[in-house]
Amino acid sequence: MAVLRHDAVLHPGSYKLKTAAEDFSVVPPFEIRSGAEQRVPFLFNSPHSGRHYPDRFLAMARLDRNAIRRSEDCYVEELFGGAVPLGAPLLTANFPRAYLDVNREPWELDPRMFAEPVPSFCNIRSARVAGGLGTVPKLVGEGLDIYPGRLPLAEAVGRIEAVYKPYHETLKRLLTRTHARFGYAVLIDCHSMPASIRVGDNGVRPDFIIGDRFGISASPALTEMAISLLVGMGYTVAHNKPYAGGFITEHYGRPARHLHALQIEVNRGLYMDERTFQKSAGFDTLARDLTRFSADLMSMPDHHFVDLPLAAE
Repeated sequence: MAVLRHDAVLHPGSYKLKTAAEDFSVVPPFEIRSGAEQRVPFLFNSPHSGRHYPDRFLAMARLDRNAIRRSEDCYVEELFGGAVPLGAPLLTANFPRAYLDVNREPWELDPRMFAEPVPSFCNIRSARVAGGLGTVPKLVGEGLDIYPGRLPLAEAVGRIEAVYKPYHETLKRLLTRTHARFGYAVLIDCHSMPASIRVGDNGVRPDFIIGDRFGISASPALTEMAISLLVGMGYTVAHNKPYAGGFITEHYGRPARHLHALQIEVNRGLYMDERTFQKSAGFDTLARDLTRFSADLMSMPDHHFVDLPLAAE
């Protein structure tokens, strides 16, 4: 077997990387939604709301078209879409989370999933891999296996090369451009969570969970404002538990460098039927509230993002 390196330079013919690329030859794997001009130093990101399930992928899977959607952050890009007319770009995935999870390290792979040994540089021991939720997920929903057997390692390599890397290159470029123009950049990473989630000793169902990697990824003022705005609208909000933010929040949040990243989890019970995947009567109200929330968050004064004490990273 060809030796894989971090840049995935492969011997000619070793793997057919075109297969993953062809999955999105008609529908692009992701897209940037933006107005004519970016007017604010905020960028919104929806990495788990993709709903294009390639036929080739479905043919590999043991799950039907409904069961395989159980990890999908349904309609999140629509809920936060009101930020775009306000001057903030929105990067949104069309590929589904069950196919590829860009909120993971690039090579966070479970060796039990593949017919060949994974490269030595892969992170095979993370808690996410142990839970079946690596870069190429093993499971969806509450423990449902996606595949009936092992995959060729080439399948993971192809998805990472054709989709994962371009997605992160695009996200990094948007953040770099925003930082250069405004002097700082704020990434709002948008997700949804099952309605069954409970927190605290009393088992309270949160409407939202705000994650800042336990204070590491964003200005405290940004976190406090996000929580305050949502509570002021009558929502129940938790902080960092059980979701403190994934790879994206951790990797891009560098407050000392004026790069802030905040994860927002929305309870799906607020806006959809998780069994049928249909929007509920609360969808439009929630979308309006999130547009108002985004506008108020983006009106925060600059000093909350740039006048920060220096900290070691």
